[in-house]
Parts: sequence; C-alpha cells; structure tokens
Amino acid sequence: MELFFREYGTGPALTILHGFLGAGGNWHTLSRNVFAETHRVLVPDLRNHGQSPHDARMDYDAMAEDILELWDRQEVDSGDLMGHSMGGKLAIQVALRAPERVSRLIVVDIVPRPYPPGHLEILEALHRADPPRRASRQEVEDALAETIRSNPVRQFLLKNLRRTDEGFAWMPNLDVLTSSYDQLTGGLSAFATYDGPVLVIRGQNSDYVQDDDGEVIRAYLPEAEIVTIPNAGHWVHAEAPEAFAAAVIGGMGSLPGAL
Repeated sequence: MELFFREYGTGPALTILHGFLGAGGNWHTLSRNVFAETHRVLVPDLRNHGQSPHDARMDYDAMAEDILELWDRQEVDSGDLMGHSMGGKLAIQVALRAPERVSRLIVVDIVPRPYPPGHLEILEALHRADPPRRASRQEVEDALAETIRSNPVRQFLLKNLRRTDEGFAWMPNLDVLTSSYDQLTGGLSAFATYDGPVLVIRGQNSDYVQDDDGEVIRAYLPEAEIVTIPNAGHWVHAEAPEAFAAAVIGGMGSLPGAL
C-alpha cells in the first residue's frame, strides 16, 4: 500500500508513526522545528487513517509491510523509528520483522502486550456523530460532546474531519477500525527480539506503561531503556514537548525515572 506521508529536513532517516485515530500531521511541529534539524523525517498516515488508502485488512503485519514498502520507495536502507501508542506497537513489529533496517527504536507510552478496549466509547461517538448529516463543524462537535466531555479529546478527534463536495466526513475508516479493534489492542504476532538500542518513553501520569512492564518489554527488546517524563500523560509529546524532545535527542537514559 502506498501511504501518504510528510517529509521534513535532511540527514539520517527518522520515521514517526502516529497512534490510533491520529495522523502524521499530529507530529508536524516537533518534526519541522526539532527533529528536522538533524534528520530526514518521514511521517506517514497509517492505513485507514488520515489521507492514506483504506483497506479491509488492519493488523500489525499489514501495517509493518506498508512501512517497509514506504522505505523501499524512499530509498531508506535503515534509520531511526519512533511510534506512539498503536504506532509504538507497530514500530516494535517493524523492528522485530526487519531489525537490520532499524538503527534505533523509540517507543512512546506503549508496551507489546494486550490492552483493555479503551476506545470503544470514542468509536461509538464518532459513528453517532454522522458528519454527512451535519451542516457545520460545530454541529459535529456538538454531537461528539453528548458523549465526549473532554474538549481536548474532542479537538483531537475533530482533526479527522474533512469537508467533501457532499458535506462532512471522517477521514479514518471507522468501520474497519471498529471491526479490527481487538487485533489492534492485542499483543504482537511476532515472536522475536530486537537487540538494537531502544528508548521507551512513558508519561508519569499515564497508566499505559506500568512499573512491572519492564519484563514484557525486555522479552522483545532486551536493550530497552525506560524513561519517565514528569507531569505528562499518554500524549507525552504533546503535553511535554521540550522534555520529550530532549529524551529523544539525548539518547538512552538521558532523563531521570528509568525503571
């Protein structure tokens, strides 16, 4: 599958993979203003997200193949790979499948284990909002607000709204994301290790990476350094961008709080 992607800067490759219901544009500011200073940054929209094609298949094997195909088309033999949440699991899958192509792995607030279904209410709210029936963006937001009380969460979700000739529509393939949700929240299908350098970054206020997750992380990523960003939740890169960038640029163990 030929993914839509954004590109910034020059130098060694850094590929950034967004999370569930996100898109590459979520990483625009850090990519342009920070990482592009030293790297050629590739930020794709994953399949069934953003401006990338829709497909009935939505699992980590298929998404990993998409990333490898992107690298082939862009002549990236190897480079750094970073992913947040679902994108972090995908980054691990890519590193396990093609370790020779990953120079360094950065995993943001996720571990390679199953998670409880935390997005079902959001998916239901997106379906119920039914943008084609709405006359304005505000009407879509009002429909979301009936279920989703958090304004920051609503604004994040509304980044997925686009205007068409017929009105409004969601960019993600909600039907496939809903039917594939159990696969995305489950564990990884690859049973291997990536022995290269790994930085796992977690938010202090997030429950996605627990203190006792070190064992499962190192079962796949034996060289992992696990670092905590103070006063940040699951969206570490958005809530504490300066500390997050310092952790990524500074390398392994550059911040206090390692597990």
